Amino acid sequence: MINKVVSSPEAALADVSDGATIMIGGFGNAGMPSALIDALIAQGARDLTIVNNNAGNADTGLAALIGAKRVRKVMCSFPRQSDSWHFDRLYRAGEIELELVPQGTLAERIRAAGAGIGAFFTPTAYGTKLAEGKETRRIGDRDYVLEYPIHADYAIIKADRADRWGNLTYRLSARNFAPIMASAAKITVVQVREIVELGALDPEVVVTPGIFVKRVVKVAATLKRAA
Repeated sequence: MINKVVSSPEAALADVSDGATIMIGGFGNAGMPSALIDALIAQGARDLTIVNNNAGNADTGLAALIGAKRVRKVMCSFPRQSDSWHFDRLYRAGEIELELVPQGTLAERIRAAGAGIGAFFTPTAYGTKLAEGKETRRIGDRDYVLEYPIHADYAIIKADRADRWGNLTYRLSARNFAPIMASAAKITVVQVREIVELGALDPEVVVTPGIFVKRVVKVAATLKRAA
């Protein structure tokens, strides 16, 4: 019997090793798998490469992971915001690496990994410092930059509902990067608000099929939920 439900966030992430590459879903706080990030901090893995839209906010979630000095490198689009002080402090001290990736390119590099695409050309960042050292090509009347997929050892994401096979639905903008991250990682771990019986999810509204999901853990919803 296929059953991907795991008893706790801690059990779901017990095998993360030092040096792993981890994709973390979320757009700011929307869709951020906070319980899984807390479990990752408690688990103790170090020298992590994190792929995310930004570099954390304030003192919780990804920012707390960075603040605990567990992250060696961040690949993101928005590393510096008014409340990204943990990343800012470590970056200025030379204690963390940054690979800055335009947001659309970041999404496409993740999607390409899940789709089995070897590389792709994009006009984004051509002629800027972000294109230095990369292959470029003129196609038609535009110049393009060659970009490569981003693969991960783990994706930790948040969904709204799941069944025991790992089929997922999302709530509004909390969906963001989660579906493409799930397809681009070797192991996808998902925190959900509710686990339902097989057949309770309308196949027409399932966004991430269970084939992309390895582990599901139910996390009680807080009183105030982000979108």
